[in-house]
Amino acid sequence: MDPYTPAVELAAAIRRKEVSPVEVADCYLGRMDELDPGLNAFCHRADDDVRKAAEAAADAVVRAVSPDDLPPFLGVPLPVKDLLDVAGWPTTYGSAGAGKAPATDSDPVVRRFVDAGFVPLGKTTTSEFGAVPFTENEFLGISRNPWDPDRTPGGSSSGAGVAVAAGMAPLAHAEDGGGSIRIPASCTGLVGLKPTRGLVASGIVLVEGLATAGVMTRTVADTAAALDVLVRHDPGAWWSPPTPRASLAAAMGADAPKGLRVGVLTDPPVDGITVDPACRAAVDATLRTLESAGHHIVDTPLPLPPADELVTAFTAIWNIAAAGVELADPDRVEPHNRALRAAAQATDSWTYAESVLKTQRLSRRIVEGFLAGFDLLVTPTMACLPPRVGAWRAGTDANPLAALLNSYPMGVFTSVFNVTGQPAISLPVHHDEATGLPVGVQLVAAPWREDLLLQVSRTLELAHGWADRRPPVG
Repeated sequence: MDPYTPAVELAAAIRRKEVSPVEVADCYLGRMDELDPGLNAFCHRADDDVRKAAEAAADAVVRAVSPDDLPPFLGVPLPVKDLLDVAGWPTTYGSAGAGKAPATDSDPVVRRFVDAGFVPLGKTTTSEFGAVPFTENEFLGISRNPWDPDRTPGGSSSGAGVAVAAGMAPLAHAEDGGGSIRIPASCTGLVGLKPTRGLVASGIVLVEGLATAGVMTRTVADTAAALDVLVRHDPGAWWSPPTPRASLAAAMGADAPKGLRVGVLTDPPVDGITVDPACRAAVDATLRTLESAGHHIVDTPLPLPPADELVTAFTAIWNIAAAGVELADPDRVEPHNRALRAAAQATDSWTYAESVLKTQRLSRRIVEGFLAGFDLLVTPTMACLPPRVGAWRAGTDANPLAALLNSYPMGVFTSVFNVTGQPAISLPVHHDEATGLPVGVQLVAAPWREDLLLQVSRTLELAHGWADRRPPVG
């Protein structure tokens, strides 16, 4: 079988008994054996568990009276980022300092995947606590980009992007608190959607709702169908809207919208950052396609607040990203995360609460301006091409927090929409001719308009044909 078969098509082939879940599992486990030693996408493998689950799925296919009685993704492998609990597997948060005891229960997001028939395919690498957009640390080593192993695959969902781009998984769970789905999607040539805040309920609300779960895929249809699995009302969640009546996958079959107001943001919200010409070229290519599809490019500016206001408020919240993680050995935490922890502990509760309120006010200002000016916003996903491995280290000996400052060009366009909570997707519309690297463009819609975002993304997918592109290891 072709390991690059989209998940929706793979699930259909399993239901038609054209391929067995056991054969599917063996295909991807074999790809992992072959490719992962050089790319480092997986930090935990449990091959016996995978094969046992695949055998159970194969039995379910045989016993089913009708294919319609089966879960939508029965037998399709899906790796889980190592920030969520999977019962019986350790959750290390990418940290040498975290405990290694197996989880006693699975996070609700993982349970929804399993209920839909997915077979958990191990745990994927992440930067420690998901704090930076690359995985290069003492505990997990270096995760490398399948398009160029000397480059980062982005992060913090590093392993998820590597696994899907290299054909070691048909799709992967990922999480995004400042761009951690969209950044690796751009770096590795994938589709990565960050849902609206609160749409996907996890076990707890992380970093004041900046973070949310999602998937990384090669096709827009896979993203839509996987989100249908995740978007379920959870009465035990802090925030959880009712389950939508309309399927996102069904929305993909509707006529594409016409005449949308499309705004453009190509100047970074933070001063002193230069946008690579290849990233601007991705925006230009997107705008040409949208104009030819009957949409209107408008010059209304997005009402962004002064950069220092937004960064200061965001940082106070970001400092607590590791809160709640039980540490077995705090001295083995990476220096930049020790510095973030110290900064958080030095912030009094009154100041922290004011930062949260400030973030909410700034978010309202941006969203209200967005709604008045656009139906859709186009930005580069990143201001740079995937950096070379180790590039983040400049200045970290003197200041550990330089690791985050050096990452600003990767997350400067994505993190704004974690603050606003709007749905945002990275699409691999462009390839840089000089380096051969994929370049993503970010589309942003109004809150709860994943349907619109996916419909427009499908238009771009048909025009740019990225699903057939494969990195050299493919």
